[in-house]
Amino acid sequence: MKKIIKNSIKCNLCGDIIVSKYTHDKVTCKCGTCSVDGGNSYLKRGYVNSNDDFTELSEYIEIQ
Repeated sequence: MKKIIKNSIKCNLCGDIIVSKYTHDKVTCKCGTCSVDGGNSYLKRGYVNSNDDFTELSEYIEIQ
């Protein structure tokens, strides 16, 4: 099983790296194209055009 330790993406349009740090912490890039939400509880992504709008940067650890 995986545990989220960093919930982050990079906007491919404006270059912002955005991080959601806690549950229900929706963060949007400066150009408004993509967003990240969920903190270390869940991964939620928002985007204007397609999932090609962002690059996934989240980090996980394996737990038993």
